[in-house]
Parts: sequence; C-alpha cells; structure tokens
Amino acid sequence: MSEADPTYEQARDELVQIVAKLEAGGTTLEESLKLWQRGEELAALCERYLEGARHKLAQVSKDDGTDS
Repeated sequence: MSEADPTYEQARDELVQIVAKLEAGGTTLEESLKLWQRGEELAALCERYLEGARHKLAQVSKDDGTDS
C-alpha cells in the first residue's frame, strides 16, 4: 500500500457509499461501470489491509507462544 492509498476505514466507507449508489440505481451505465471498478479496487485494498492484520496477529501469537 502506498501513502496515497486511503486508510482501511476510508476505503471501507467509500465502498459502502458506492454500494448504496449502485443499489439505488438511477446512474448511467458508464457511471455504474466506473463505480463498480472503483468498488473492486477498494474491496481489494481492504482485503490487503485485513490480510496484513491477520499476518501481524499470527506473528504476535507465534512470538508469544500462543499459536493456535
């Protein structure tokens, strides 16, 4: 992730807004496709954040000897 990337919370909030816009309808096909693409990017970014958090937790558990 780069410094230009939004935080996890910012990405999640923007993704929620995009989903609401798409569910509400009333957008053009072109706008819907742009929103969908941005949503996919944000979902992937959120997944990377979560995977990083899982990795850190696993490492801490391993280092503490509490590996489950």
